[in-house]
Amino acid sequence: MAATTEFALTFSILKTCPITKARTSVLTLPHAVVNTPVFMPVGTQGTLKGLLPEQVEEVNCNMMLSNTYHLGMRPGQEIIDKAGGLHKFMNWKNGLLTDSGGFQMVSLVKLSKVTEDGVQFVSPYDEKEIMLSPEKSIDIQNSIGADIIMQLDDVVSSTISGPRVEEAMHRTYRWLDRCIKQHKKIKSQNLFPIVQGGLDPELRKQCVDELLKRKVAGYAIGGLSGGEAKEDFWKMVHLSTDLLPKDKPRYLMGVGFPLDLVVCSALGCDMFDCVYPTRTARFGTALVLEEN
Repeated sequence: MAATTEFALTFSILKTCPITKARTSVLTLPHAVVNTPVFMPVGTQGTLKGLLPEQVEEVNCNMMLSNTYHLGMRPGQEIIDKAGGLHKFMNWKNGLLTDSGGFQMVSLVKLSKVTEDGVQFVSPYDEKEIMLSPEKSIDIQNSIGADIIMQLDDVVSSTISGPRVEEAMHRTYRWLDRCIKQHKKIKSQNLFPIVQGGLDPELRKQCVDELLKRKVAGYAIGGLSGGEAKEDFWKMVHLSTDLLPKDKPRYLMGVGFPLDLVVCSALGCDMFDCVYPTRTARFGTALVLEEN
């Protein structure tokens, strides 16, 4: 089964599990042919700390993630434009995915304020105020040149409930329309919307219903794996993959613990990212197979 080629990717499902929702697929992007399910290590500012690009390739990794907010701060959009995009800036010939900067609403919550216009940040580097709007997020990502880019979504902690979660869900698809309108490189970059709605099944369903009204290359599932119980987290993944199209890639954001990778692959997700393995390594710990 192959997805439409009206976008800068093709997604071909090779095999599906007869018991679970797991599938093996080939995702063809402008800079890489990626076998899924795939884990994408996080190079926040355009590098996996402690590794050269050649060393990353040697372990058969051809897809990684970088961060729009941090790259927009340092080195900044102007320098990335002069370099000809992040691939050239970091000497990486393979696949790239960028988040939108939305996660910093949670990780830098004390430095940010969310309005309908966007997110007003106080820079942790020089304390300047910066407005990250849906349009600005897309502009930075167009400069970066990643194969897959994310809409700016309204992100809230997965451990809260109430009106703020519903507000964020509705704002997320409103911001998606602004991102789609601003996206200028549709022939070389794929824009993914993000399913939000916290741990509320009805809000998740409403969000998916809205996203399905827009033409997009694939889908991301966001707002999870932030401290909630795994059973609640997995239920929302299960619900989301049941509702999302089967012929397009599904990216589960911020998930990287080994157990979650196995469970969420069985639940029908194709792409994952997390700082867990590289951050763990930087603190002098290795992940190894347990001996019986």
